[in-house]
Amino acid sequence: MGRLRMVWLRSTWWLTCTASVVLLSVAADAWGQEARPFAGLGRTPSDAERRDVLVDPDGRELPIGSGTAAEGVTVYARRGCTACHGPTGSEGPAVALVGGQVTTRTNYWPIRHWPFAPSIWDYIRRAMPYDRPGTLTVDEVYAVTAFLLYRNDLIAEDYVLDEQTLPMVEMPARAAYQVPQAWTLETPRGFEIVPEH
Repeated sequence: MGRLRMVWLRSTWWLTCTASVVLLSVAADAWGQEARPFAGLGRTPSDAERRDVLVDPDGRELPIGSGTAAEGVTVYARRGCTACHGPTGSEGPAVALVGGQVTTRTNYWPIRHWPFAPSIWDYIRRAMPYDRPGTLTVDEVYAVTAFLLYRNDLIAEDYVLDEQTLPMVEMPARAAYQVPQAWTLETPRGFEIVPEH
C-alpha cells in the first residue's frame, strides 16, 4: 500500500503542477491581451482625433485662433466655397449662406436664424468644404465664420473673431431660442406609439 500511495502522490503532484502552469499561462495571456487590442483591431487615437471635440453653443472648447471678414473673403474663394454657395454666399446652387428665411419649403436654417455663433464655427469646421470636410485650419474657420457673419450684417468687417469674441456675437434668434428640457421617462413624445396588431 505504501508504494501505491507514493505513486498516487507523485501523480497528483504532477497533475497539480501542470494545472497550475496551464492556469498561470492562460491568466498571463489574458492579462497581456488587455494591453493590446482584441485580434489586432483598433489603434491609438491620433492627436487630431484627440483634439476633435464638440464646441458648445457658449463657446467652450473653441481653440485658440482668429480671423476677420477681410481674411475670410480670401479663404472663401481659395477653398472653393464659391463653387457651391456662389461668390457672395447667396447665389447657390447649394443653400444660401447670406440672407434667407425659414419657410416650409426650406430644409435648412439660414445663418441669421442660428441661435449661437460658435455653432456656426463648429459646423464649418466639421462639415466644410463639402468635398474635403475638416481640412480648413482653425484660423481659416474663424475667417470664413467672420465673413459669413459680416455678410449677414451681424458683425463689423474689421471685427476679429477668436475664442473670446465669437461667443459674444449676439445672434438675432438667440432670444427666441428655448433650451430643450432634460429628457425623463415622463417626457411626452412628439409622436404616437402605435401598438403592433
